Amino acid sequence: MRDTRESRLLLVLLVAVAFALITVDIKGGQDSPLGAPRRAAASVLGPVENAAAGAVDPVAGYIRAIRDASTHQQRLDQITRENTDLRQKLASSDAAAGRTKQLDDMLRTAGTGGYTVKAAQVIAIGAAQGFSWTITIDAGSDDGLTRDMTVIDGQGLVGRITTVAPTTSTVLLASDPGFTAGVRLEGNNEIGFAAGQGASPMRIELLNGRAQVKAGDRLVTFGSQSGRPFVPGVPVGTVKEVQATPGQLTKTVLVEPYVQFTRLDLVGVVVVPPRTDPRDAVLPPVPAASSGAAGNPQAPIAAAPPTTGRN
Repeated sequence: MRDTRESRLLLVLLVAVAFALITVDIKGGQDSPLGAPRRAAASVLGPVENAAAGAVDPVAGYIRAIRDASTHQQRLDQITRENTDLRQKLASSDAAAGRTKQLDDMLRTAGTGGYTVKAAQVIAIGAAQGFSWTITIDAGSDDGLTRDMTVIDGQGLVGRITTVAPTTSTVLLASDPGFTAGVRLEGNNEIGFAAGQGASPMRIELLNGRAQVKAGDRLVTFGSQSGRPFVPGVPVGTVKEVQATPGQLTKTVLVEPYVQFTRLDLVGVVVVPPRTDPRDAVLPPVPAASSGAAGNPQAPIAAAPPTTGRN
C-alpha cells in the first residue's frame, strides 16, 4: 500500500508540474523561458523525425498509389465498357440504316422492272463451287429458290444462282470470267454478250460490228426464255471504252458495271419474272447535263413505265 500511495502522489505532482509549465509557456509567448529548451530539443529530435519520415513516406506513398491505382483502373474499365457499348450501338445503327437503304433501293428496282424478288443477305464469298467470283446467300430451296435464277440489287445485275441447298445458295457474280449474259444497248436495241473480267470492266461483244456506240451508253439484260437464267431489263453498266475492231463482224466495248461486287450485302433473287419486258425503264435517270435530247440526236429516249403485274 505504501508504494501505491507514493506512485500516485508522484503522478499527481508530475501532472501538476506539466500543467504549470504549459501555463507559463502560453503566457510567456515568444519570450517564454521554455523556448530555449524547446528549440534545443527540436534541434536534437528534428533529424530523427525527418529520418523516420523519410523511411516511412515511401511505404505510405506506395500504399496510397496502390489504392489510387485500383480506383483509377476501375474508372478506366468503366469508361472502356461505356465506349465499347457506344461504338456497338453506333455500328448497329449505321448498319441498320445502310441495310434499310439497300432494301429500299432493291425494292424500287424490282417494282420498276416488275420483278418479284426474295431478299437475301450475303453470308460468304469465295470459290465455294470452284468459281473465282462467287457469293453465298442465306436463302435456298426452302425459300423457293432454284438454279438459274437472276440475282439483283438496288443498282443492277449481280449474277445468277448456280447451286442451291435447303437454306443457302451460291451465286456466280457477273464479274466472274466464266459469266456470260445477253445484253442490249439502251435506245438503239443493239444486242451482244457480256462476259466478266474479275476486277476489270466487263467485256461486251456486240453482234453488229457497225453498231453506233460510244462511251457513256448504257446496257441492260436482254433476257432469257421464261426469265431463266436472266430476266430482261436489269441494268448492267455503262460503256467505258469502245475498242477499235476494223474489219471485224462484232464490236468490242468495255463496260463499267453498276454493281460494286466487293461491297455486296443485301441482294434480291428474282423468283417471278415480269409479265412484260421493262426495256430501259429500270435504268437510273440520265444526268441532267446529258439529258437534252434536242441538243444531242443520240440521247436515249425515256421508256414508259412497264406493267408491274405478277404471274
